[in-house]
Amino acid sequence: MTQYAISLGDDGAELRPLEPWRAEEFLAHIDRGREFIGQHNALPDVVTDLESSRAFLQAYAEKAAADVGRLHGIWTGGKLVGAVPLRTMDIEQGTAEAGCWLEPSAVGRGLVTRAARVIIDWAFEERGIHRVEWWVSATNEAGIAVARRLGMTRDGVLRASYLYRGERHDEEIWSVLAPEWRAGKQAS
Repeated sequence: MTQYAISLGDDGAELRPLEPWRAEEFLAHIDRGREFIGQHNALPDVVTDLESSRAFLQAYAEKAAADVGRLHGIWTGGKLVGAVPLRTMDIEQGTAEAGCWLEPSAVGRGLVTRAARVIIDWAFEERGIHRVEWWVSATNEAGIAVARRLGMTRDGVLRASYLYRGERHDEEIWSVLAPEWRAGKQAS
């Protein structure tokens, strides 16, 4: 993922690093999708103004520099519409956690699945990760569908593990192992 932009298909969608200098663009993206993204993701509660937008992106820049995480944005038509992070990445243990979000205008086009395939493939093939996890609210049907499309296995449910906006939510843990990923690529 050292390229500046990676094509996600013939529809012009691209995956690019989401860096601190893009803080205004990132804030505008969050503002467009604030309510929608906030259904299952605390990001809109964290990124509320330009300063917090820059701080969020800076934290991921520091994760990238330390090789413990990454954040890539999804662009369509030159507009940032979503992102796929590697929220955590432990090279020594060979584990990582992938995630996603989209603003409403980008839903239903397969963008997250395509983008997640790129970052997961990179984690396995370039960084030697053995297991990639996908933590998702048990009520987030779209996020669960992405995990299935990625060939992940549902490992279990953490009951009432996530306190979000004053309510406890169940989280599902999905994962894919490097040998399973490679076998799935060969079968396609």
